[in-house]
Amino acid sequence: MTTSTATAMSRENRPQVVGPESPEPPYPLRVNTRVIAGYGRGSSDLGIPTANIPQDAFDALDIGDTGIYYGWASVHKSSQHPHTIETCPEGTDGTRKVEFSYGETLECGKDSDVVFPMVMSVGWNPFYGNKKRSAEIHIIHKFSDAFYGAAIKFMILGYIRPELNYVSKEALIADINTDIQVALNSLNRPGYASYRTDAFFSQ
Repeated sequence: MTTSTATAMSRENRPQVVGPESPEPPYPLRVNTRVIAGYGRGSSDLGIPTANIPQDAFDALDIGDTGIYYGWASVHKSSQHPHTIETCPEGTDGTRKVEFSYGETLECGKDSDVVFPMVMSVGWNPFYGNKKRSAEIHIIHKFSDAFYGAAIKFMILGYIRPELNYVSKEALIADINTDIQVALNSLNRPGYASYRTDAFFSQ
């Protein structure tokens, strides 16, 4: 059986809700960090923008399993920094110029300082052959602008599935969209929805 066939079959049979009725240890996991530049593939290649976080931020969580997690996240302006243009990686070997606005261009109450559902990928991204592990958060909201350098708070409440490889970009995108729907369904339960107003996000 080929990878693409196995992926398609597993996607059809995947549960639409994951986890118990409320988070169980080690969840919830809370992180307060900043958004860094990734490889620039989430938006340009997949049409699914992600906020990358520093490696030490997720290494501190001691997450042993690579794969897809779900929970809540919020972005906040970091006004202590001026706008800068930095050279950052693009793809595996290239570079690109990235504007770090530190969230200053986001509208408060619409894009920033609002808690949104999220899915988070932790792993090696085997489809792209990354050389080091990374953590990427897709916040389920259409932001008005990019927010490199902004502060980000996120709370992991559960695990969706292990990391997989794909023979096509289309199969990868389809699985990510399934992850998003599973996360929304799972977070809609009272035991998870209540964490959206957790004091952690307003501190």
